Amino acid sequence: MSNRQPKIDHLGIAVKSIEERVKFYEHVLGLEIEHTEIVESEKVKAAFLNVGGTHIELLEPTSDDSAIAKSIAKRGEGIHHICYEVPDMQSAIDKCKAMGMRMLDKAPRPGAKGKLVAFIHPKSAGGILVELCQTENSSCPA
Repeated sequence: MSNRQPKIDHLGIAVKSIEERVKFYEHVLGLEIEHTEIVESEKVKAAFLNVGGTHIELLEPTSDDSAIAKSIAKRGEGIHHICYEVPDMQSAIDKCKAMGMRMLDKAPRPGAKGKLVAFIHPKSAGGILVELCQTENSSCPA
């Protein structure tokens, strides 16, 4: 077993417009967008800003039927999820299932930045949508 401490990979923030919201991060905090991409499977545009090794992921819907668009319509803009990096995605999913946690993903799937991801339902995580991620080529010990 690894003694490595868990790491917050990123905080996902739902926004109507990355272009508008990034002004705060750039002008007030002095941050810069490191990476952007369209995640077709999720119908979002994602922009990542590095904050001391953890990232802010701004998520802009590219379709009215995306989960992010629905989240904004229901709750407005704001924190959408917290993502924890795990060394072994399948092992993490198996542990969650063994604990009776409700998983939105039964198996790892591709996410932004080439990482494997899986989501835990907020009802199983204290009301917080939790994303687990693993770098696809990760060789971290479990």
